[in-house]
Amino acid sequence: MRGSAPTASGAGMRPVAPHGPRMRGARLLATAALAALVLTGCAGLDGATSASEPPLPLLTDTIDAAGVDPTPAAQASLAETALEVLDGIPVADRTEWDGYFDRAGSFGEGWADLDGDGCNTRQETLADDLDEVRFHRDGCRVDRGVLDDPYSGERVEFTRGQGTSELVQIDHVVALYNAWRTGAQELGFDERVELANDPLNLQATVGWVNDDKGSQDASQWLPPNEAYHCTYVARQIAVKASYGLWVTPAEDDAMREVLATCQ
Repeated sequence: MRGSAPTASGAGMRPVAPHGPRMRGARLLATAALAALVLTGCAGLDGATSASEPPLPLLTDTIDAAGVDPTPAAQASLAETALEVLDGIPVADRTEWDGYFDRAGSFGEGWADLDGDGCNTRQETLADDLDEVRFHRDGCRVDRGVLDDPYSGERVEFTRGQGTSELVQIDHVVALYNAWRTGAQELGFDERVELANDPLNLQATVGWVNDDKGSQDASQWLPPNEAYHCTYVARQIAVKASYGLWVTPAEDDAMREVLATCQ
């Protein structure tokens, strides 16, 4: 997603997103639709048809609608749909992995540019998640902005540059090492790169929170801001369902415990 044309001073104003603050992209919708067929099985063949939307696309829509500060009604709807999707995700132990985790070799080097617009995924995520965005003269790189961090609840000013860029990092909602040990090894390389750059699996957050999380799953770590727990877990469920990943028994229990508080 490119910024608007830069002004004479070289700073572009952030464009208004046509479909809300986070644009998921066609690749997510296609993946969600495919995964929904797996989750719903062949119910239509034995006459158990339904006119309602399949649970996974409905969940991604509900996550978008809930935003970063959902109402109690939105949280209840989110929890109900997330539980329905979670019921279709396999539960299994992590794959044993004692060797070196080759992040670049497994999920791609750095941030990709999957839509081919010349802007990598980090810049697109910053443009989506920050307010008051000012772009570089190239119309792509984010020079300045303000992050209302849903993970910490902090409001942070972002300035691109040495010693400041790292203060706002991009979290993988489902950590890549967690994904690697819960089914991603069975995906093709291109699909793993897609997972690592999928907007649903990305969230700008303050650096200390991202560092604190590391590769932990929901049974080990939740955002400091409790008000975002429901949305955070729902996003993890949506990502895992979209890419055919499983959850561990402890992860499944933790997700259900969180979702029970949202209703």
